[in-house]
Amino acid sequence: MSQPPAKRARGADLATLHSFTYQEPKVIAEIGCNHKGEIEVAKELLSLAKKNGAYCGKFQKRTPKELLTPEQYNAPHPNPTNSYGDTYGAHREFLELNLEDHRELQKHCQSIGLEYSCSVWDTTSAKEIVQLNPVLIKVGSPSNMHWEMMEVLREQYKGEIHISTGMTKKDEIEEIVKFWEQGKGDAKNRVVLYNCTSGYPVPFEDVCLLDIRLLQEKFAHRVKAIGFSGHHLGIAIDVAAYAIGAQWVERHFTKDRTCKGTDHAASLEPAGLGRLTRDLKATYTSMTYKPTDILPLEAQQRAKLKWGQYNKDNLPTKK
Repeated sequence: MSQPPAKRARGADLATLHSFTYQEPKVIAEIGCNHKGEIEVAKELLSLAKKNGAYCGKFQKRTPKELLTPEQYNAPHPNPTNSYGDTYGAHREFLELNLEDHRELQKHCQSIGLEYSCSVWDTTSAKEIVQLNPVLIKVGSPSNMHWEMMEVLREQYKGEIHISTGMTKKDEIEEIVKFWEQGKGDAKNRVVLYNCTSGYPVPFEDVCLLDIRLLQEKFAHRVKAIGFSGHHLGIAIDVAAYAIGAQWVERHFTKDRTCKGTDHAASLEPAGLGRLTRDLKATYTSMTYKPTDILPLEAQQRAKLKWGQYNKDNLPTKK
């Protein structure tokens, strides 16, 4: 009888670490809509992301009337205290930045040495962000089976595509990867696949970090890299995700977690982002094997402290 996947991930799968090459971790600061619809706030968050070690600052782009049904558009926000409009559609429209705003944000990123990126939710948004030709475009968990939108990204854009797999079945992930292995997809050189649980925030027991090992087992040879998109609290889980093989780490980012809006509570503030990038760099540096049995810094301690070394002349001869 075969072992369940989670058991395999805890046991034999870890042997693959012996052939795994750790790459420098890259952190995406997911600003999303935490700019509250204000471009100057968005620029400030980009600057704070750069200051605190992020590789990339990322936003979201939606076309609400295309994405939502009329019923969804005209319904009240499910959490009125987080709403910026009388209806959910009005709320989403208020938070949207237009293409020229995104172009301005991309220029700001270029001026401070930070990569710009954006998640796209629908076909129109995909066509718009493709015009900016960022280094990567993100497909969030809700949109990872929006085939019309994905075809635009696959056929009309040549950069990396980062895809989250929250609320997605294992057979659906296979379908997504196959889609990117067709046409101009070039999954092996373009796709980064993210482990993710869709919740805000996610309790630790629902992070399911070992799914990273399952993604590696099935897809590491078919996509460019594996990543982790976290909606949990704190930063310990992100370091663990990197340690078991996620090169990319994405975290929501805000200036103040108490701000109005759904994502702020599951976001890192600047100090938290700074600690995360610091700890990931330290972990990357530590991910090596000893080149010799006794490291140079150990030699003096061995001579001074190890039984059988400092007192070897006083010990009886071995028989």
